[in-house]
Amino acid sequence: MGDLTRVFIHGLDSSSRGTKGSFFRERYPEMLMNDYFGTLEERMIQLEAFLAGRKDLILIGSSFGGLMAALFACRHEPLVRRLILLAPALGLVDLGEYYSKPLFLPVTLYHGINDVVVPPEPARRVAARIFANLDCRFVEDDHDLHRVFPTLDWDGLLETGKSGHS
Repeated sequence: MGDLTRVFIHGLDSSSRGTKGSFFRERYPEMLMNDYFGTLEERMIQLEAFLAGRKDLILIGSSFGGLMAALFACRHEPLVRRLILLAPALGLVDLGEYYSKPLFLPVTLYHGINDVVVPPEPARRVAARIFANLDCRFVEDDHDLHRVFPTLDWDGLLETGKSGHS
């Protein structure tokens, strides 16, 4: 699967052993995962340490993990090849400091229109201000994206070279 480093970052009350982590572990055993604890800044310190020395990153972030992935990309754009944000909690903190210099890496954002945990429109607005190459997809689903998540073209999104069949 090439020299890309694929990383899944779980949400606030989840872990690498949650539904999405288990899905990725089964299908993409080389995908890196870690468990994060504490405040956002504590989690970012853990993420920075976990990704130290790595490049060509494809970061998949779910909910709070989406916020973490976006922050990491803002701070280390040259290391990140692509972002995949799943119902990202981009409205939880003020990301205004990143509005002046948009990032051009490809970003795919999936958000359930029935999400009552993280409202989709504020997340989309923040993402549109930070990411110049944003593919935003509102889908008929809830916060966990439990219906849509397993059906996504993960081989394509993760650039495995096996796109089109699951």
